[in-house]
Amino acid sequence: MTDESPLLDVENLWVRFQTRSGVFDAVRGISFTLGRERLGIVGESGSGKSMTGRAALRLIRPPGMIEADKLEIHGEDILSLPERRMRKLRGGRVSMVMQDPKFSLNPVMSIGQQLVESLRAHEAVSRSAARKRAIEVLDEVAIRDPERVFDLYPHEVSGGMGQRIMIAMMLLPNPEILIADEPTSALDVSVQLQVLDIMDKLVRDRGMGLMFISHDLNLVAKFCDRIAIMYAGRIVETCKASELGQAKHPYTLGLLNSVPDLEHPRDRLEVLQRDPAWREAPSVSARQ
Repeated sequence: MTDESPLLDVENLWVRFQTRSGVFDAVRGISFTLGRERLGIVGESGSGKSMTGRAALRLIRPPGMIEADKLEIHGEDILSLPERRMRKLRGGRVSMVMQDPKFSLNPVMSIGQQLVESLRAHEAVSRSAARKRAIEVLDEVAIRDPERVFDLYPHEVSGGMGQRIMIAMMLLPNPEILIADEPTSALDVSVQLQVLDIMDKLVRDRGMGLMFISHDLNLVAKFCDRIAIMYAGRIVETCKASELGQAKHPYTLGLLNSVPDLEHPRDRLEVLQRDPAWREAPSVSARQ
């Protein structure tokens, strides 16, 4: 695998759920690649963003089903890998930061215990070496006094610090891919900027690939290199972040026109006029 090869390569991905009324398609035939870059996946709630991130790590459980012509991480076909190998891959070469750290961290274990266990699950290191590495990574994600925070419990930290701790936990095994699912949605603006600065530095310094899942088009446009717009389980448009102003799909245009303009305030924001036919529109490839 060369440096030019994608870290994550997805072709014709479907995520389906068997229900009493039939099969529901949550993700509908999408294709994209992720290199050593920041790829933003944007869409409203229910568009299939989080399902896409979970499918990339084969975290969809029955009655959910994953189908794809290609779903490869570092050139490995993850749909054919045994579960034992997938557990090594998850949290090792690929990590995922969930939306709310308060529900991702174990409330009865200290921060340090969870960090140490996370590292030792993927590497054969002593507890003392794992502790040293954990404190170093806490410092790397801009946590003050990391040795003190190491001994705290999740209820003793703020939401912003909890999110940075989750990022630290995912970074311990030095992954090449980080999937961040709405990592700033529950944070105030100043803490959002801190978290974004940390992830930006990690991508630049470590050469990681970042899949940044968000409903905030304005935020993603400023932070990411490329953007894929999702609607009703499909990627309906993809572009470089710098070219977002040239978007053509009506859904993307609707999202752009719904962003408040503080310099030119309007009495009413534009309402998206949804066309059910969009569900049947052909998907757009976000493959480079």
